[in-house]
Amino acid sequence: MAGETAGEWRGWRAAAREALYGEHGFYRRPEGPAGHFRTSVHASPLFAGAVARLLCRVDEALGRPASLGFVDMGAGRGELVTGVLAALPAEVAARARGYAVELADRPAGLDHRVEWLTEPPGGVTGVLFANEWLDNVPVEVAEVDAAGTARVVLVRRDGTERLGEPVAGADARWLERWWPLPAEPGSRAEIGLPRDTAWAAARATVERGLAVAVDYAHTAGARPPFGTLTGFRGGRESAPVPDGSCDLTAHVALDACAGPGARLLTQREALHALGVTGGRPPLSLASTDPAAYVHALAGAGEAAELTATGGLGDFGWLVEPRGIPDPLL
Repeated sequence: MAGETAGEWRGWRAAAREALYGEHGFYRRPEGPAGHFRTSVHASPLFAGAVARLLCRVDEALGRPASLGFVDMGAGRGELVTGVLAALPAEVAARARGYAVELADRPAGLDHRVEWLTEPPGGVTGVLFANEWLDNVPVEVAEVDAAGTARVVLVRRDGTERLGEPVAGADARWLERWWPLPAEPGSRAEIGLPRDTAWAAARATVERGLAVAVDYAHTAGARPPFGTLTGFRGGRESAPVPDGSCDLTAHVALDACAGPGARLLTQREALHALGVTGGRPPLSLASTDPAAYVHALAGAGEAAELTATGGLGDFGWLVEPRGIPDPLL
């Protein structure tokens, strides 16, 4: 019977950790994340090109160090770090060192310049870039019961849920500070404390340079009333089931993650600052150089997708300079 195989009741944090990163977890599958969902990295090489320009700005602010690091957190199969290294000018590329941080095994054929790690290196001079990493850091889910009390949501392997003990301790303090729940039964929140901790540890590895987190995000005053936990399987949104068959993701309270001197902006604002605008090429180019016009038109379409309102352009960018001025100002 289904009830006999569903497994034990656990909080969503433990259940998602095993489903995503356990021995047979989703992120250890051979097809990688790109087999199930599309990020900005997969949408267009313009994204890696923009990040490469950001790295060049940081390089200049650092005084062109002998070794310039680029750390790709939650690297998937190394698509972003590979694209960034390929887009760098030769003089910068000669000094650049790429690091891919991922629990899955190193993919075959990855650029030999990329070091494959399970934890970010310490003492980085350069850029740490976390594209859609924090949304996969597992968190507990809280739901308000009929009496108005926020309780921890428990789940079994088949996705069946029930309410557990009242939220207490540091989790309760986080909710009170960052996502206070109304007394309305059924109201839900994802308790982002593990993400705050994970991001603080990641940015601390940057000795000088820039730490950037890019993700689905929300901020205080605009929290979703019923949370955002969902699944992705085969390119489609699905029910969140912690059995290893699908991605499990929840939007990030980036304002809670932000450290001193951090700045929040949208991907649209960030990419515009890096020269990705989505502007159409002049029609006159079609008659003088048709091939160039077609190429530029395709690039404009990709740029428009990366910066679209209601889509990728609404992603949040958490930008934290470490010993340098903000390179996106």
